[in-house]
Amino acid sequence: MSHQVRGVVARGKGAPVSLETIIVPDPGPGEALVKIEACGVCHTDLHYREGGINDDFPFLLGHEAAGVVESVGEGVTDVAPGDFVILNWRAVCGQCRACLRGRPWYCFNTHNAKQKMTLLDGTELSPALGIGAFAEKTLVAAGQCTKVDRSASAAAAGLLGCGVMAGIGAAINTGNVGRGDSVAVIGCGGVGDAAIMGSNLAGAAKIIAVDLDDRKLETARKLGATHTVNSKETDPVEAIRELTGGHGADVVIEAVGRPETYQQAFYARDLAGTVVLVGVPTPEMKLELPLLDVFGRGGSLKSSWYGDCLPSRDFPMLIDLYLQGRLNLDAFVTETIALDDVEKAFERMHGGDVLRSVVVL
Repeated sequence: MSHQVRGVVARGKGAPVSLETIIVPDPGPGEALVKIEACGVCHTDLHYREGGINDDFPFLLGHEAAGVVESVGEGVTDVAPGDFVILNWRAVCGQCRACLRGRPWYCFNTHNAKQKMTLLDGTELSPALGIGAFAEKTLVAAGQCTKVDRSASAAAAGLLGCGVMAGIGAAINTGNVGRGDSVAVIGCGGVGDAAIMGSNLAGAAKIIAVDLDDRKLETARKLGATHTVNSKETDPVEAIRELTGGHGADVVIEAVGRPETYQQAFYARDLAGTVVLVGVPTPEMKLELPLLDVFGRGGSLKSSWYGDCLPSRDFPMLIDLYLQGRLNLDAFVTETIALDDVEKAFERMHGGDVLRSVVVL
């Protein structure tokens, strides 16, 4: 049996997305069919549309999602029909060398559904990040589903599926921000703001937000930043050092993904401090640093992929904090939209005043 649903498809590089009929098969072994309730519009979806990820068009876009399991295939025991779940794009295998060493967040063999969703004419679709959630229903590997408390808003919960988890995890999991630490976050989009929120949650004493846009800095302050620096007007390295007694921050989180901002992060950290790169660079970017400075400053230079999260551990915990009023995920939902408004949401991304547009079905 299969299901005909509506979904948002990118057919070619740079072309506007279209709302089309999608054929979704019933789940096979190890798979789950999920009825989508909400899905955030992430920059990664725009990168897919622009051909910046790969050229496996057509793509079924959408990946920051929450919904309800409708049915499961043979051998699935972790989730069941009726479970409210957040989808994730790193279903760990449990068998690779990272998993066997007790570090499953580094899993080297993550997996997706084996069956393909298609267009009406049989053309196979490439689901964004193995999910494809700008659709009424989608087919995923059961390991991509993490059960959480049904009381949570789907629009807020789904954002843990990518950007918000990436930022919170960059602070808590990768940066190991702790009580009393000083933290600087360079780039105050959705991921950077989530890193600010995560640093605040972890007990950082000083959280310095850095951006070129005063509107973003104002939002950062509302989400927990104690100080703000407009790097268009002030040298951010000097400003961060001045705010930290001349030393630099204990942890600097770079949420832009550019060589110049990474260099700022490198020099804005304290001796033996930590730099976390969570912003995603493009393939042609190069970084040049004096090797003596890398040696002499000590500390750690880390990258954070998906916030080094383990969904089964992190998603339920963060949803519990959200329901207790200690983690304001609702603050990231700038607007809710319909499936056929995704292209307009891509246009609004460039305005700088939207943290997340969220498709609600």
